[in-house]
Amino acid sequence: MHVIFLLIALFIDGFHGVAIADSTLNSLIEETRVKAAKGDVEAQIALGEMYVHGQGVPQDYAEALTWYRKAADQGFAPAQFILGHMYDEGQGAPQDYAEAVKWWRKAAAQGDAQAQDNLGAMYANGHGVPQDYAEAVKWWRKAAAQGAAGAQYNLGASYDVGRGVPRDYVQAHMWYNLAASDFYAGSEQQDQEKAVQARNEVEAKMTPEQIAEAQKLAREWQPTAPNP
Repeated sequence: MHVIFLLIALFIDGFHGVAIADSTLNSLIEETRVKAAKGDVEAQIALGEMYVHGQGVPQDYAEALTWYRKAADQGFAPAQFILGHMYDEGQGAPQDYAEAVKWWRKAAAQGDAQAQDNLGAMYANGHGVPQDYAEAVKWWRKAAAQGAAGAQYNLGASYDVGRGVPRDYVQAHMWYNLAASDFYAGSEQQDQEKAVQARNEVEAKMTPEQIAEAQKLAREWQPTAPNP
């Protein structure tokens, strides 16, 4: 990341140990605005972040959406993911599930695991697309293969109840186990505990041989490269 965007990111994230004078910050913001207007995707993202957080500029979700869209229109997957999130939440524009699906699909097609996970959820819930559990599992599998803990949990739940795939306790146990390992112990502790509980509950339905097989699969599992 260029120095200009690193300094702005530090300011937005509240790294108070980095002292940035107002005049310097204003200069950085103006330089970012100029670069963004010329089509620099990093600058467009940085400007969008500033408007979302109201740092250095008035908070304005609609303006943030404008700059994220400019980066997304250039095929920048992180911007496409953020744009999908804003439409899903109704930030800067009326809530629009179909539009959220549109942008998450673009990011997912580039292998973005978070977008793939969210796209799976949209199919599972029938938001912006017809409800389709098999399609949900398809996208969760792509994200889970990259190590996305949320998708791993959702895939485990799908196998647990036989929704979108045939019921398979071995696969359910494996994916719950992987999710429990991949959720962060700090910020995602509740999700981690949920995965552990789900794994323990499905384990109670399994034979010792099935449990051993599931544990072996989890030990041998390796994340793969992004899979569009």
